Amino acid sequence: MADFRRLLLGRRLASDETHATKISNPIALAVFSSDALSSVAYATQEIMASLSTAVGHGAGVVVAGTAAAAVFGMAVPVAIGITLLLLILAFSYRQTILEYPGGGGAYIVAKENLGETAAQTAGASLLVDYILTVAVSVSSGIAAITAAVPALQGYNVSLTLLAIAFIATANLRGVKESGALFSIPTYGFLISILGMIAIGFVRWAAGAGPAVDHALTPSPEQIQAAAHQAPHLAGLALVWVFMRAYSAGCTALTGVEAISNGVPVFKDPPGKNAAKTMIWMVFLLGTMFLGITLLSHHFNVIYRHSLDPTLVQETLLSNLSRQVLGVNGVLVNMPGKVYYYVVQGFTFAILVVAANTAYADFPRLAALQAKDGFLPNQFTSMGDRLVFSNGIFILSVLAGVLVLVFHANTDMLLPLYALGVFLGFSISQTGMVMHWYRKKGPHWKIKMAINGVGACAASVVMLDIAITKFMGGAWIVAALVPILVATFFNIHRHYIRVKSTLAASRTDAFLSSKHHAIVLVSGLHAGVVQALAYGRLISGNRVEALTVDLGSDGFHESKAIQKLRADWAYYGMGVPLRSVPSPYRKVVEPILEEVDRFRLAEPEVCLTIILPEFVTSKWWQRVLHNQMAFRIKAALMLKPGVIVTSVRMHLPD
Repeated sequence: MADFRRLLLGRRLASDETHATKISNPIALAVFSSDALSSVAYATQEIMASLSTAVGHGAGVVVAGTAAAAVFGMAVPVAIGITLLLLILAFSYRQTILEYPGGGGAYIVAKENLGETAAQTAGASLLVDYILTVAVSVSSGIAAITAAVPALQGYNVSLTLLAIAFIATANLRGVKESGALFSIPTYGFLISILGMIAIGFVRWAAGAGPAVDHALTPSPEQIQAAAHQAPHLAGLALVWVFMRAYSAGCTALTGVEAISNGVPVFKDPPGKNAAKTMIWMVFLLGTMFLGITLLSHHFNVIYRHSLDPTLVQETLLSNLSRQVLGVNGVLVNMPGKVYYYVVQGFTFAILVVAANTAYADFPRLAALQAKDGFLPNQFTSMGDRLVFSNGIFILSVLAGVLVLVFHANTDMLLPLYALGVFLGFSISQTGMVMHWYRKKGPHWKIKMAINGVGACAASVVMLDIAITKFMGGAWIVAALVPILVATFFNIHRHYIRVKSTLAASRTDAFLSSKHHAIVLVSGLHAGVVQALAYGRLISGNRVEALTVDLGSDGFHESKAIQKLRADWAYYGMGVPLRSVPSPYRKVVEPILEEVDRFRLAEPEVCLTIILPEFVTSKWWQRVLHNQMAFRIKAALMLKPGVIVTSVRMHLPD
């Protein structure tokens, strides 16, 4: 088992080998930016899906014509607005990175400038976001590959779970190893998408236009419906449509804060290297997002959400690639077909790899909160490869549950996505405003203004998302974050109580001079004899044996107990044997009753329960036994003033 673990995860790393986990800027771009960069695969798709809802679809009728063209034309200004917001957040987070080179992002900024409540709110929103990142990204990646290979459709959930398991295993090997492994998909995606965008604009300049799809050609009835609907798509209704599309497209900004959370893993100087990586990420993200949106609008590539939650349809990026690389959406030549499959393959790869951003940040953030006493201490433990293994495991399990519940369908998962992200953005940038106000320093007013603009912009978008996506699933995040914050504070109060109790208990650190031992027996063997000898050793003559008679009728002992008593005279070492009848075949409950009875009769006596146990030589042999000793120990653990001791007998091979 140990050899397999070494093969799977690699050699152990000592605590002083942390330098071996530092990563360069190119690898950091793959580790921390894959989430943001990969979001272009579904951000424009979500804008189009939101706009298609405004145009209308249902009862087999799609409103088309002038009204539809006007609504879908809003995709370009929406994308431009989102790109401007991206620039605002980039400048804001660049200041955060340079000012907080120790990392932590929104959590650390809020903790130092806004207090614990704001910090735990930011922590809860980010943790939820990272879980959704894994579920959404991997599900989107599987959807991309099933769009290219229809034979795989119907296996989305299973393939998604397998991909999550693969990423978790890679991250258990360490950030540096997983980053090097995942650099190929990231850079392959960048090259293939930028190349596809370049081809699209060349074809656009050459006069290529949208494909003519007779299935979407408006009928007289649809034209009449559009004429009736057009007046309604004005005024406040048009603002509402824009708000919905904007909030949907803001999924393109998920992951922007990831670099600020992972600054410590950059090579020295970490702050400057992280800031440079942030600039490259923003440039690449903005270029791809605007390029895909402009080409989708020009080639009339739209997307509508499926009404069937179990149906995974062709993605917008797949459709756009076919339009750009083919003729009227048909891949007629071999180079076009090959390039299409390259695009889809790398889209699948980076969407799966995008989950790596969450695996880099979720365990680190959970460790920070655990160190402050707001999450279980287990999150602070590092594994053999100097990674927070428990955080990686919990993230994988929770993301897998989401995949199962929502059938790996991104149409259902994405509405949950952006609210928590922008809540973290708002808290982080507000914290930076307070930071500059308190610190002052050179150009502090300009710096505060930059973060103030970021805070206002993020807050407005958060409100937009909360309003327009509330019934679509944002209410789940809105309800979950306060519940998590309350849970964090309950955990914190528990740790404070434990710490104060342990500190005060130093004056009570003594045992009674009187001691009594009870040896639990079910039969006679070498382990029982050893337990009796140990009982004599620690308690002298104040030791007794206790057995539960499962065959008793309540009045007479069973034949098994009578035989045990006959053998006891020779092997019992003079220790009295007492049997407790259990006509209902219970074992644990009669023992607990006897312990309670003794504690009531002699509360001043220190009581030790001794359990003889045998240990199998092979791990698989353990499942062949009923683990009764474990059940008894678990029950006795809740009894105050009772010491439980195991005397083990190791069985031979």
